[in-house]
Amino acid sequence: MGDRIKIGLKCEESGDINYTTMKNPKTHSEKFEVKKYSPRLKKHTTHKEIKLKS
Repeated sequence: MGDRIKIGLKCEESGDINYTTMKNPKTHSEKFEVKKYSPRLKKHTTHKEIKLKS
């Protein structure tokens, strides 16, 4: 795994953490933001990176 850390993707509208992924903070220092599907809202919304407890 090396320098990779686990991050969560939190929905901006509902506040749910719907997805988890890994990233290398040395090569990607900016916050990750992407449009993903939110099951609770049943539509695509913006999800932003948050730290997860390891």
